[in-house]
Amino acid sequence: MRVPVVQHSGLRRSLRRRRALWTGGEVLVTAGLVLLLLVVHQLWWTNREARRGAEHKVQALEREWGAGGGEQVGSGGGRRGGSGTAASAPPAREAGGARGRGQAGAAGSSRPVRSQAYAVLVIPRLGLRVPVAEGVSKQNVLNKGYVGHYIGTQQPGQAGNFAVAGHRNTHGEPFRYINRLRPRDVVEVETSGATYTYAVDRTLPQTSARDSGVVRAIPRSLVRPRYGYSEPGYYITLTTCTPEFTSRYRLVVWGRLVSMRPR
Repeated sequence: MRVPVVQHSGLRRSLRRRRALWTGGEVLVTAGLVLLLLVVHQLWWTNREARRGAEHKVQALEREWGAGGGEQVGSGGGRRGGSGTAASAPPAREAGGARGRGQAGAAGSSRPVRSQAYAVLVIPRLGLRVPVAEGVSKQNVLNKGYVGHYIGTQQPGQAGNFAVAGHRNTHGEPFRYINRLRPRDVVEVETSGATYTYAVDRTLPQTSARDSGVVRAIPRSLVRPRYGYSEPGYYITLTTCTPEFTSRYRLVVWGRLVSMRPR
């Protein structure tokens, strides 16, 4: 009778392979869970926290201006009582009155403090009501869910170009849907002294992230020169990243000042 010979070395190798496969599987599952948590953090948590902080800042500014009880703000960020669609542009005669006042009616005589919110941007069509802070720092402005004012461009109501930037995805993503804006949609900028109403005029669907022409006093794309303006005016420029979830290009929306209402 033959006694079977057990190859212990072969069994050990087999056990080692199984153990390695099991360990590798655990590592892959753990890595997948970590990545999933990171995605949830970026796409949900940063939006939640930034939106909450931005709403609180808007309320604080309104209290500071003594206008906190003047109107109610809906849960979607827009004013309650509205239809949720853009109002039509005010009459041309109002625009003339606003321009006639010139810089005297513009947002404050003192220069805004860097990274500090000093105005509120309102886009009724998008249900958006968000603080405007000085500068476009990611950490100190944009990642808080604020809209950032390009330092060196004009202030609300001033002749030239009031240019701002905002995230399209994550951190409150205030400008996620500005591609939906159409000519004559309303964009308002509220300050401690007045509310400036701009009417959307033109959209540049895509340009280089380095296209500085879009935020000049007379905005015109340096990359796609047929987009923009050729004469002085009272402009607003909204910029954000495109396509979504990338920062390769910029989407630009322009508008013109049509009225100014003192607070």
